[in-house]
Amino acid sequence: MINISPLTHKKIQRFKGIKRGYWSFNILLVLLLVACFAELLVNSRAIVVSYQGELHFPTYTAVKSGETFGLPYQHETNYRDLKEQFAEQDNGDFVIMPPIPWNPYEQDFSGDFPPVAPSFEDNHYLGTDTVGRDIAARLIYGFRIAIGFALITLAISYAIGVSVGCAMGYFGGKFDLFFQRFIEIWSMVPFLYVIMILVSIMKPSFMLFTMINVMFGWMGMTWYMRTMTYKEKAREYVMAAKALGASNWRILFNHILPNTMVMIVTLAPFTIVANITALTALDYLGLGLMPPTPSWGELLQQGKSNLDSPWIAASVVTAIVAVLIMVTFIGEAIREAFDPKKYTRYI
Repeated sequence: MINISPLTHKKIQRFKGIKRGYWSFNILLVLLLVACFAELLVNSRAIVVSYQGELHFPTYTAVKSGETFGLPYQHETNYRDLKEQFAEQDNGDFVIMPPIPWNPYEQDFSGDFPPVAPSFEDNHYLGTDTVGRDIAARLIYGFRIAIGFALITLAISYAIGVSVGCAMGYFGGKFDLFFQRFIEIWSMVPFLYVIMILVSIMKPSFMLFTMINVMFGWMGMTWYMRTMTYKEKAREYVMAAKALGASNWRILFNHILPNTMVMIVTLAPFTIVANITALTALDYLGLGLMPPTPSWGELLQQGKSNLDSPWIAASVVTAIVAVLIMVTFIGEAIREAFDPKKYTRYI
């Protein structure tokens, strides 16, 4: 049993009372779980294969060739065909496929020329893109990349921004002056030009874009935390901690930081929105992740170029708008729950 303080309990109850934020949080949490275990829901590999009394789990195990299951080829098994063959033979063998039996890189040219409209018969529930790849699969895997990018960038940039900002506001003097001038100079460097230069000389990758975003993303939080810390250090509880002999770092991270958390939780959801939008925009402009990586921006570009196939644009626009609205609602609810005018914390 986790013991939580009465103050934290009040904040949680207040958050639950804001229904649109609370339900948005639950829905987004489900989407995060779906993204983490996407291979079990969206995959061309079977979840379970029962063949001649033996169970196989191809999703997270080594690649199985067709010969493993009595098929006349040595390359990787086509589990959709295997499922149909077992159904025809009716000898007790079976295949359990994911709800969407396509991976985000697989091309389907078995029916009409792509892009193909949504069809339940072929299990393309949102249709296919211009090269025959399943849109639902690319949306889900694209969400995993986008939200992973947003959260990792948020954690690193906030860790830097909060630490530097608190130190600037608390110590002041030359330390504060040096970082002020450094941030002013660094913020003048054009973000888009840096990306264009680095992408032209390096292979675009997830870690490269995370690094670039962190390089420019920590400065905004630094200014906010500097201002908050500068105001908080003049309060009586900080003077009392100094009088009791507490070290500077203890005062910063055990006393001042908890009382400035409202700024972090207020800005965090909007930073997540900005990070998702940034990666989507870069992919849309062709400066993002290397094809054929699943990407919302790349799907958006396809939708814009193929307006006669409205299911492409409609799917990705709906996904982007829904996720961004939910994150905004969550941020609004957290901000209300952590409102310092309603619940204060001075230690």
